[in-house]
Amino acid sequence: MRIVLVVIATALLLVESGGIVRPVRTTNAAPAAPLISSVPKERVDFDTQLKPIFQSKCMPCHFSGGQMYDRLPFDKPATIRKLGTKLFTRIKEEHDRKLIEDFLTQSP
Repeated sequence: MRIVLVVIATALLLVESGGIVRPVRTTNAAPAAPLISSVPKERVDFDTQLKPIFQSKCMPCHFSGGQMYDRLPFDKPATIRKLGTKLFTRIKEEHDRKLIEDFLTQSP
């Protein structure tokens, strides 16, 4: 019975104190700073990097003469910015998605 009371008392103390005992740092070294890349991302060029992706996945419908061209012309950067990641329903390759995401986050 005594052991049960000790266990309950210990559990209550842990709950009251937050339950986690953090180890004390024994060195004087400062914590490591997070690694942040100081190298700026290269701009994604619409005509040379993105347009070929859309031509291979979305042609002929979204290019000149296609049945969807008037509503959603994929040869225009403004259309891609408007659609954003909705394009990923057709674009599955991770590298292509990364290029599109980088394009969407860069200033026009």
